[in-house]
Amino acid sequence: MRLLIYSHFFAPSVGGVESIVQSLATGLSGITDPRGIPEFQVTVATQTSREQFDDKALPFQVIRRPGRLGLFKLIRQSDVLHVSGPALLPLAFATLLGKPAVLEHHGFQAICPNGQLFIESNLAGCPGHFMADRHLKCLQCNSDQGWITSARMWFLTFIRRTLAARVRANVSPTDWLAGMLDLPRIVPIPHGLETRHFAHSRELAHRDQPLIVFQGRLVSTKGADILLRAASNLLEQSYAIELLLIGDGPERARLESIAAKPPLKGKVRFAGRVPPADLERQLSQATVVVVPSLSGEVFGLVVAENMLRAVPLVVSDLGAFVEVIGESRSVFSTGDVGDLTRRLKSLLDDPEQRTAMGIAARHRALEMFSIEKMVGRHADLYRRTGKWPSRPNASLKEV
Repeated sequence: MRLLIYSHFFAPSVGGVESIVQSLATGLSGITDPRGIPEFQVTVATQTSREQFDDKALPFQVIRRPGRLGLFKLIRQSDVLHVSGPALLPLAFATLLGKPAVLEHHGFQAICPNGQLFIESNLAGCPGHFMADRHLKCLQCNSDQGWITSARMWFLTFIRRTLAARVRANVSPTDWLAGMLDLPRIVPIPHGLETRHFAHSRELAHRDQPLIVFQGRLVSTKGADILLRAASNLLEQSYAIELLLIGDGPERARLESIAAKPPLKGKVRFAGRVPPADLERQLSQATVVVVPSLSGEVFGLVVAENMLRAVPLVVSDLGAFVEVIGESRSVFSTGDVGDLTRRLKSLLDDPEQRTAMGIAARHRALEMFSIEKMVGRHADLYRRTGKWPSRPNASLKEV
């Protein structure tokens, strides 16, 4: 089967979409039939430049920055098209050519014009204006970018939903997101992780003070300032703690200015981006990892990865996080500094609770989020795709 995967972003760009696409393409390339012949001839098309990345080291072909005509030809030559995120041009070409297409949703672009379900002006989650037909309020959400830009984003969301409703399958990494999307022929397939990359057991390095870690991009939706404020509360209550922020982004300068003031001064370290080997070393010292996102999360790779590391986690109660972390969870009300402070105090005061949480989290991650399951379920979906009806409104029961 000639499978074309279109992903606007790909290595060497760093992010969740890039990681999942590379893992999926690699896994599919290794599937063979009983005669040992590869079942999938995988090609990844992307708009990301190669720079110093070695495409030849990958077990599949990568075509970078194809023009419109080149992309049209690639889709025409494929048997199945997989689109990572509702990119308009490949979905439109697939519809025009009548090619079977699978659309995997990595964000909220099909239900929210800014793709985040987040109102930047007041740093709050959006209550779903677009899907509730509150279109004037929806336009107002992005008006700080200019009314013309806001109107364009709003109009393109209608186009994305129309195209998404016509694909053979819409793939969602969580049941929660599937319900939010409200699209036909939705198939939940959790993201998979390379479990061999994570330690089988966790031996905490000795530390004089507990270490609280944030891992993620330093952008407003990730809520790092919520953690800084909670840490300030802990320090004022005589908890001897240190903070480590792993990641970089446009919010770094603002966060550093907050961290330079008492009681945080001297207690916070900004590590920036770190290579994988160093990341494992630094996280091995974490007493607890906090994921305080305010919105924009459809799965939570950072959550799942640290579950595999058996690191105790405290996460905001976003729907995707609650589904991923399951019964091993310690959640706090999104954006609530007081609640996060209380959750952290409970864990800092109870080492046995931290250990039990970490063990339970690892067991869940091993059971739910293996890369073999993710690749296998995608492969089954592609095999069935040609047999599915093309009627836009057919339900999963009908197929």
